[in-house]
Order: sequence, then structure tokens, then C-alpha cells
Amino acid sequence: MSERITLTLDITVGYERIAHWAYRQDRHAASLESMHLSTRAPASTPAPAPPPPRRPAVLRHAPGLAVVAVGVAVAFAVNRLLPVAGTLTVAVALGVLARNAGLVRPWALPGARFATRRLLRTGVVLLGLQLAVGQVLRLPAGVLLVVLVTVTITFAVTLAAGRLLRVTSGTSLLVATGFSICGASAAAAMDAVSDSDEEDLATAVALVTIFGGAALLLLPLVYGPLGLSPVRAGAWAGASVHEVAQVVAAASPAGATALATAVVVKLTRVVLLAPLVAGRSLVQRARSSAHGDGRRPPLVPLFVLGFLAMIGVRSTGLVPHPVLGGVQVVTTLVLAGALFGLGTGVHLRTLVRTGGRAVALGLVSTLVAAGTSLAAIHLFA
Repeated sequence: MSERITLTLDITVGYERIAHWAYRQDRHAASLESMHLSTRAPASTPAPAPPPPRRPAVLRHAPGLAVVAVGVAVAFAVNRLLPVAGTLTVAVALGVLARNAGLVRPWALPGARFATRRLLRTGVVLLGLQLAVGQVLRLPAGVLLVVLVTVTITFAVTLAAGRLLRVTSGTSLLVATGFSICGASAAAAMDAVSDSDEEDLATAVALVTIFGGAALLLLPLVYGPLGLSPVRAGAWAGASVHEVAQVVAAASPAGATALATAVVVKLTRVVLLAPLVAGRSLVQRARSSAHGDGRRPPLVPLFVLGFLAMIGVRSTGLVPHPVLGGVQVVTTLVLAGALFGLGTGVHLRTLVRTGGRAVALGLVSTLVAAGTSLAAIHLFA
């Protein structure tokens, strides 16, 4: 009897263990099924709506281009009323003021950016028609040496100062290019073959406007005290001031001889834009190959080749003077539109908040350009 009871108890205990194990397995399976269902998207979730159709480029850019056209017209009008204020300088200033006063709405920005990208390169190409190789060769060897020394030292020292001041490499490069060559158009040309961004370019353009404007006002005040002849005064303005229009304004008070010398010296600096941009493009290509990202700028940007081609065309002497005069107006018009567009990308609050070091860099670069060129004129010219 006791054996039957023991056997019954063993069977009962075994059955309970089996039932408990089966219960645990069922719970585990149910838990897995619940997790699987929770990760699947509900069948009732609607499919995402297709993106709205993209508007044609003409419609996207037309409002901003209209704003740029108005800005250029106002810049030309200001220059007519106040010739000392260069059209390009006024165009940049108007773009900055319009954006920061809230007059340029977000719907106008795509057109303004389009104008900046397209018009700047076109303007650089047309700028080549303002210079013939013969004009450069007619300059005394000492003046050519002044230009070469000034551009080289200003570019190198500005890059070094940018590192010391902890300014971003993009801003330093564009400031160095703009201040040593020909202002905003040179900075934009270098921007096409570098890793700089929109903010770097906007900062460089703002600094060109600020310090170039200061130079065109201050330089005429010291020609007399420094005892500079008209030729030397013109050479100094042409070798140190940033924009072509700023050079004209800075040299004009010293007379026609100073003005003619300043323009030729300045345009000789402009010629150095081509090798400088091409050299940077080679460096950028080498870096891209080393990183294997496949994004390499062209060996020589197309607009730089166009710039050199226009110098060649002008050097033939076959272009009539009335045509050259008309092209000069068109060049100013195109560059003014581009620089107004660039000005709309300048945020003064950001520049004031984060641009203290950049402003210091602009001051250093301006002083180096002015000091180096003046010393070189006394040594070589």
C-alpha cells in the first residue's frame, strides 16, 4: 500500500513539473510574439506623402534676382551722386544692410545665392579685358618687384596670423587671397577651389569692405606727410588697397599720374590671381586623392582660363576702345550684382559675436599689405 502511495506521489510531482515547464514555454513564446508584433509597423499606417513638385529654376530665382537688380541700380545711383563711393563697395554694403534690416526675405535668398555663384565667375573672366600684357611689361622692373613682394608676403603672413588668432582655415585663406590680390572677387575665386563655406566667404567680403573703405579714406591723408611723388603714391595705392574701385578712389586725390599708375599696378596684382588659384587647386586635388573621396577640383578652374584668355584678347590690341569701355561697365554691373548677393549672406550679429578674431586678422593683413608695399617702393622703385 505504501509503495502505491509513493508511486502516485511521484507521478503527481512529475506531472506538475512537466505542466510547469510547459507553462513557462508558452509564456516565453507569447512574449516573443508580442515583441515581434510591436516592432512591425501597423498595417493601417498610411504611406508617406510624395514630396511636392520642385518649382522651375526660373520661378525659384526670379524674386531674388529682382532684388539683386534693384540693389545694383541703387549702387550705381549712389556712385553717380558720390563718386568717391565705388559701385562695388556700395553694392556689398547695401546687401549687408538689406539683409540685416530684414528687407531681404527668405524667398529672395535662392536668387541672391544664384547671382553670387554665376555672376562672380563671369565678372572675374571679364576683368581680364581690363589688362593687356604690354601694360604690365611697360612698368619698371622695380614696380613689378613691389607687386610680387607685397602679394607674397601679405598672403603668407595673413595665413600665419590666421593660425595664431585661431581663425578658421577657410576664412584665413579667403582673407589672405582677397587682401593680397583684388578683394571680394579674388576671395570668391579661391572659394571655388577650397573647402571654405558660405560663412567664410561672407566674412572675407565683409572685411574687404570694411578695411578697403578705411584705406581709401586714410591713404590720401598721408601722401603729403610721407613725401610721396604722384607715381609712388599711385604705386602704393595700387599695391596695397583691396578692390579696384577702392584703388581708384584712393589714388584720385594724388592726380591723374597717380591714378594711371595705381590702376596698372592694381591690375598687375590681379594677374597673380590665376597662378594662386591654380596652385591652390593642385593642393586641393592632392588632398582629395590622399583621402580617396573622389571630389577633386579641376586642375585649372574654367573661369581662370577664361580670365587668362581675356587678357590675351586685350593684349592683341584688336578690341576697339568703345567696346572696352562698354565691357568695363558690364563688368562693374556683373560684379556689383554678385557682391550685393554676397552681402545678403553677411549676418552682422554673427560677425560681431564670433568675428572678433577675423576682424583682427583683417587689420593685420591690411597693415602688412600697406607696410610691405611702402617699404618695397622705397627699396625697389
